[in-house]
Amino acid sequence: MKILFIGNNFPPETAPLAQRLYEHARQWVDDGHAVVVMADVPNFPEGVIYPGYRNRYSRETMDGIDVVRVPLYVTKNAGTLKRIASFISFMISVIGYSRKVRARPDVVVASSPQFFSAIAGLVVARLKRAPYVLEIRDLWPESIVAVDAMPRNAIIRFFERIERYLYVKADHIVVVTNAFKRFIVDKGIDPGKITVLKNGADLEAYGRPLDGLELERIRDEFGLRGKFVASYIGTIGMAHRADILLEAAQQCTDPDIVFLVMGTGAERDALAARQTALQLPNFRLIDKQSRERVAYFLALSDVCVVHLKATPLFRTVIPSKLFEAMAMRKPILLGVEGESKELVEEADAGIAFTPEDVAGLVAGVERLRNDTALYLRLATHGHAYVHRHHDRRELARRYAALLGDVAGSPIQHEKCNVRNEKVQNAK
Repeated sequence: MKILFIGNNFPPETAPLAQRLYEHARQWVDDGHAVVVMADVPNFPEGVIYPGYRNRYSRETMDGIDVVRVPLYVTKNAGTLKRIASFISFMISVIGYSRKVRARPDVVVASSPQFFSAIAGLVVARLKRAPYVLEIRDLWPESIVAVDAMPRNAIIRFFERIERYLYVKADHIVVVTNAFKRFIVDKGIDPGKITVLKNGADLEAYGRPLDGLELERIRDEFGLRGKFVASYIGTIGMAHRADILLEAAQQCTDPDIVFLVMGTGAERDALAARQTALQLPNFRLIDKQSRERVAYFLALSDVCVVHLKATPLFRTVIPSKLFEAMAMRKPILLGVEGESKELVEEADAGIAFTPEDVAGLVAGVERLRNDTALYLRLATHGHAYVHRHHDRRELARRYAALLGDVAGSPIQHEKCNVRNEKVQNAK
């Protein structure tokens, strides 16, 4: 197939969408598909253009993926109105520069979390006379209200009408949780046009051996030798309340436990200011790292904290960092209710605590530090579960098969072909 995918973020950006899209597209190329990705000029989340790029149209090839970069209004990932202006500028650029993608795609896919990308996808699909698949990885604009970035006012209600219009006009919708599917069905959308494809992890990448000397160097650099490390690695945004680890460090009396937060986002500066004021010896705040370096910090972590604000909407989500922790054999301390909690309990991969409950987080860390049998059980079970159910390569192939069905050219991935061959031989 010829697949055109529209999404704001793509490597070298390290946002979850960027990594998922890259891993899917790389697998699709390896399996013989032609993939064009239309993405922003790399600037997320700081709102600063990455070295080697300029805020203008350009093209590059990355592992066989044809990447089309379009200019946009650049702003940091903070401030609702400026971010919406940036999203709208990206939408306009995608539509305008889509004429430079001359080969007619078999299918156009556009990804949320903000639906201006989705609007661009719908317009481009109509211009290219191709079927349109809408990918929902965050409920937007509902998430704006959930993090108190904007009240549910006339603007939000207008966005909600556009949201439903996009659901209606899409030829197919891909969502990452069962709760998302229920949410969209409740808006009157046919459940038959919605497919759940949950997130996963690049098991090959997380299974690679690490440089032992580099691992020890990082351990010494950040004062982690001999420490039991509870880490939060990811976006430090309004939705995440990563500052709960700072508060846990204040409460924890065990000098050998360290709470570590690594990443960047709208709330990082505020967190840094609090740590400067408190000067806690058992807390580390580390800048965003490359994907390769993230694997080292995961390896240095003893447990991985996954946390979101206590709001009903976040009962519908499953953060992708869950699967990365499982792939690295790390037990999870989960401060998210709903479908995430159900998954962790099914996998027997971690301990859940009530979102924003600092005492519950501290108790979970201390329990895992002191109960070796429990620690090993959760680490082993999580690792086995992610290999059984959330291999990104297998998920990418299922995704491609779905896109083939939508495009009218159904395909079977390698495992199906092998299975059919065995049946024919048996006959």
